[in-house]
Amino acid sequence: MTAEADDGTLWAISDLHVRYAENRAVVESLRPRSPRDWLLVAGDVGDTVADVEWTMGLLARRFARVVWAPGNHELWTPPSDPVPLRGVARYQHLVALCRRLGVLTPEDPYPVWRGAGGPALVAPLFLLYDYSWRPAGLDSREAALAEAYRTGVVCTDEFMLHPEPYADRAQWCAARVEETARRLDQRDPALPTVLVNHFPLVREPTAILRYPIFAQWCGTDATAEWHLRFDATVMVYGHLHIPRTTWHDGVRFEEVSVGYPREWRRRPNPPGRLRQILPVPEEPPAGPKGVFRF
Repeated sequence: MTAEADDGTLWAISDLHVRYAENRAVVESLRPRSPRDWLLVAGDVGDTVADVEWTMGLLARRFARVVWAPGNHELWTPPSDPVPLRGVARYQHLVALCRRLGVLTPEDPYPVWRGAGGPALVAPLFLLYDYSWRPAGLDSREAALAEAYRTGVVCTDEFMLHPEPYADRAQWCAARVEETARRLDQRDPALPTVLVNHFPLVREPTAILRYPIFAQWCGTDATAEWHLRFDATVMVYGHLHIPRTTWHDGVRFEEVSVGYPREWRRRPNPPGRLRQILPVPEEPPAGPKGVFRF
């Protein structure tokens, strides 16, 4: 066996959106290469609790370890979901569900990947966004939201991601950022980190969005230095539905989303390709300005 097969591989994927039958089939096709493989799931598994339970249960039975960071879709409260929980209560319900399935969450001790390319501390994060990623000229959250409504580019979170008991999502984000930074400051400084969050920690990946106004639902300025502050060897995220590799301050950022069928049908490669996080993969052909496209 190769060293990679002996030690296992750390893989990642996100934005599975299993309410679509085609995406559910993608999930059913996911399998490890080695009994020691781990899988990082960077959010947007599904819109209902039942979808999350089905997906995470299947993956937990196949991979040696599954680590989950929630996306915005898991936190929605769709009218059709028999589980009507909202806000923090919904998040806590999903954490308890994942723990029953043996899946690690942002509320659990951070595990250490000791396979090929390790050791590295794997930190799943739940941070949300605070509307600070606004287009130039829009100097307040209110102005950015007003422009979004004027142009019709409004995230569904505004209607289905409820922040209770916080006054709004920005306050919830601030609380999550503060608590998560405290925990990361207590990590073993000898270990590099793999930071896993549904949203990118830096704003630069949003520069290629078709609708720049949407960036306000994609992260927070508060994490702009976290990849350096917390010694990240790689940062894993999703949400943008633009799978690619970029580099920021010498740190590798991996966008690992599957996305909606209407998006991945246009791509040359089939969906459901797990992205190798560790060991560091060989570089694929470079796209424009050093961006690796998949």
